[in-house]
Amino acid sequence: MGKDTEKNNEQTENVVTENEKETTDSCETKVEEAENKEPTLEEKLADCENQIAQLKDQYLRKCADFDNYRKRMIKEKQDAFDYANANLLTDLLSSLDDLDRALAAAADTKGTESASALVEGVSLIQKQLRTMLENKYNLVGFGEKGDAYDHDKYEAIASNPAAVKEPVCAEIYLKGYMLKDRVLRPAKVMVHMPDGSVTE
Repeated sequence: MGKDTEKNNEQTENVVTENEKETTDSCETKVEEAENKEPTLEEKLADCENQIAQLKDQYLRKCADFDNYRKRMIKEKQDAFDYANANLLTDLLSSLDDLDRALAAAADTKGTESASALVEGVSLIQKQLRTMLENKYNLVGFGEKGDAYDHDKYEAIASNPAAVKEPVCAEIYLKGYMLKDRVLRPAKVMVHMPDGSVTE
């Protein structure tokens, strides 16, 4: 039994020794692989320079894109400003042509016929122009004699005391115009102010 025990101990020592050698060889191989995989300083530097070049390229592209965007927005804004009234002016051209024709017709005729024809032609042009501005652009004229005075819509040029209950527009010197719900130009008027004679 003593021999068998010694033999088993020897076999166990041999197996342990072989396992230790394999483990040591495996560790040495892993260390060598790790050393081989570790980049050198030159490789690290080259990698960093490559990343810097890529980031710089991206930065320059973004700067160029932003500059192009800024220039495009400035141009679009200027175009919108320059041509904002193009539709209105195109519509006004027909009225301008009508005025030219009315003046040419008045120059061709003589006497009282000329004056009445001119008045008739100009009143037709005025009617066409007002209709176009009201229907297409929502431009509405206001200011009639006898309207109640509203300081938001009227500009009082003069005032006279009169037998009225509230301030009233007595004379219209210049019509006012509203664009939708905004006063574009206040009407210039003379106002009759209450003189105290009317109490109701």
